[in-house]
Amino acid sequence: MMKIISVNVGKVKTLRVGNRQVRTGIGKRPVEGAVAVNSLGLEGDNVLNPRHHGGVDQAVYAYRVEDYAFWSAELERGIPNGTFGENLTMSGLPDYGLMIGDRLEFGGLVLEATAPRIPCNVFAAEMKDQQFPKLFTAAGRAGVYFRVLSPGKVKAGMQGKYSLRAENSLSTQALFLDQTGPLNKLNKDKLRRYLDLPIDERTRKKFTTRLQKAKP
Repeated sequence: MMKIISVNVGKVKTLRVGNRQVRTGIGKRPVEGAVAVNSLGLEGDNVLNPRHHGGVDQAVYAYRVEDYAFWSAELERGIPNGTFGENLTMSGLPDYGLMIGDRLEFGGLVLEATAPRIPCNVFAAEMKDQQFPKLFTAAGRAGVYFRVLSPGKVKAGMQGKYSLRAENSLSTQALFLDQTGPLNKLNKDKLRRYLDLPIDERTRKKFTTRLQKAKP
């Protein structure tokens, strides 16, 4: 049974990233009660780098509580929900991710899977480990970004359902592996398959450019 374990909202803080001080909302924490969700995400959530994060195609980020258990064992410490920057910490999702275009429903709220999460230097700073993005990538437990097809509200304890996209879709896990590997290994057929799916706009622009340069 798919269930929301916690709803997490990011407050602004400053992290040292290399030689810079960066204001970020990556470190989210659980909140109580129902939270409204619109086309740009959760009410009260802070996204401070819209060039690389957030927007209508990456409005909500979900991460599995089962993967938190993996990381707690791997790092030998407890990790609070929201640490990875997810809005929804969930149980019952398929291993590692969904198919692109899969939908989650919580009452009137409808979410559509668009992309995996790609780790960055801010994530490393949040985890206080410059090597963590490499560990995160190697583990392949990326979580899933969603666009909001129909606004609504979420709260901890809500149960939902998901509907699978047609069989010709590709998984968010496959997209994660292709995004974190050499892009020049993506041939035109694979790029066209991704571009036929409801992927996020940032990836769409990157793959459209790559398609023009790709080998047959």
